Amino acid sequence: MKLNKSFFYTIREDVKDEDSTSGNLLVRAGYIKKSSSGVYMYMPLGLRVKNKIETIIREEMNAIDSQEMTMPTLIPEDVYIASGRRDIIGSSMFTLKDRFQKPFVLGPTHEELFAQAAQMKIRSYKDMPFSLYQFQTKFRDEARPRFGLIRVREFVMKDAYTFDANLEDADRSYDAMFNAYKRIFDRMGLNYRIVRADTGIMGGLLSEEFQAVTDIGEDVLVLGEETGYASNLEVAENINRIESDEVILPREKVHTPNAKTIEEVSAFLNQPVTRFVKTLIYKVDDALVAVCVLGDREVNETKLGKLYGATEVELADFESVQSSTGAAVGFAGPIGLSIDIVVDQQIAGLRNFTIGANENDYHFINANHSEFEATHIADVTNVKEGDPNPEGKGVLTFSKGIEVGNTFKLGTKYSQAMNLDYLDQNNKLQDVYMGSYGIGLGRSLAAVVEQNNDANGIVWPMQLAPYHVAIVVINTKNEDHVAYANAMYDELTAAGIEVILDDRNQRPGVKFNDMDLIGIPLRITIGRDVDAGQVEFKERSGEEAVKLNREDVLTKVKSYF
Repeated sequence: MKLNKSFFYTIREDVKDEDSTSGNLLVRAGYIKKSSSGVYMYMPLGLRVKNKIETIIREEMNAIDSQEMTMPTLIPEDVYIASGRRDIIGSSMFTLKDRFQKPFVLGPTHEELFAQAAQMKIRSYKDMPFSLYQFQTKFRDEARPRFGLIRVREFVMKDAYTFDANLEDADRSYDAMFNAYKRIFDRMGLNYRIVRADTGIMGGLLSEEFQAVTDIGEDVLVLGEETGYASNLEVAENINRIESDEVILPREKVHTPNAKTIEEVSAFLNQPVTRFVKTLIYKVDDALVAVCVLGDREVNETKLGKLYGATEVELADFESVQSSTGAAVGFAGPIGLSIDIVVDQQIAGLRNFTIGANENDYHFINANHSEFEATHIADVTNVKEGDPNPEGKGVLTFSKGIEVGNTFKLGTKYSQAMNLDYLDQNNKLQDVYMGSYGIGLGRSLAAVVEQNNDANGIVWPMQLAPYHVAIVVINTKNEDHVAYANAMYDELTAAGIEVILDDRNQRPGVKFNDMDLIGIPLRITIGRDVDAGQVEFKERSGEEAVKLNREDVLTKVKSYF
């Protein structure tokens, strides 16, 4: 690409409405442009990078004999009603009606349609296994789009699906896809961890996430480095247990005026927070549930939802707390409640603890489990850094991550919902086992930038850079220098090297800054040394430029591939 006659621009200053390093740099460098909240244009440079990511994915999908196809984005709403996911996805689904008032949605995910497609082939156990994939635009009405390409409303995903006759075969198909994913992210040059995760709206038997380790990210990765343990915070097991041998003391009600929070009550009573059991009232689907956890712990809403098989979990409003406890928020306790009570298993052996008295400005001290009946005793809290590793060695540490890929063992969830079955060897109908696998192209692109940047801009790895080499002409008024640069451009291009020729009539500093900002891995400068048969050669990630003889340029560039 020769810049003098190309669509090319950069922005000198940081972008005010971008809240991530990758979003800011990609907009400034002319890779993307925000069209509306959570919706972006891919400019020519951005499209080249996205296409390179797509090529890597396509090559690895084809290598495991997954076949590419394309599904529609405009889908009858009935499809999601049939699978039971219309209510689960809820307001995140973009909806519309055609001229006949038939409801449609913009596809947020395509498990249902792939199950329908598989029905065209599957009749017998002999018709499996097989795998299908697509690159398709998805739409999700995110309440809070943020972090540039990381949390958006419109995005391109590579989603793949496997179809097998039994669990054993499904495991083999899952492993093949899982290993292909590892090769894909290795080829992208990402620093990633694979973590266990909640199956969420997908459901099924197992979910694993490929998380790019970054300084930002919406996911908290829980790591046990000594054993290789890795989990998403939402499913990491809290194995802490309190076993008290204290003599049980009589319960007392104490006046705690204007002390609502754990910290306030702790200071008022001069007790550590680990003597407190806080009771939080949740709305779990349509029912109110009291959740009791240690004072310094946080409720894990994913675990609570799993316990009840619930679609929605949220803190109850003030009115619901008042009606269920008889007191304002801050004074709830389990004694005397007529709603379900969930006790976190960490505190099942705790004695003589402090709780709310379900009366404004009062708490109980020396409360005990015998004074109320727990509906469930279960792990419903988040782990904390420093907690013991569930695998028995060392402690847990946290990191942030961007989910760039996920793999799901769906089992027969969707085949049952969509009537996808087959005749087995005994001529009996059986449900098909499915797997679902996704990679976000935009997220992957953003994650690479989050991991590869410096004060001057993006530092692309060679395999993803929009161009490999930037040739910068210092003096575009010197016809000999321009001819020299064009000859080198032609030579490198003929050798399969992707080249930018910066032949703009701009100051050298502007050109250097732009090439650093857009992150081209190698830069060749055509300046005064041309008369001596030399050019200046510099790596984007290096500190110093070196002099290079003209006849050595092609060999030097090829050494990076």
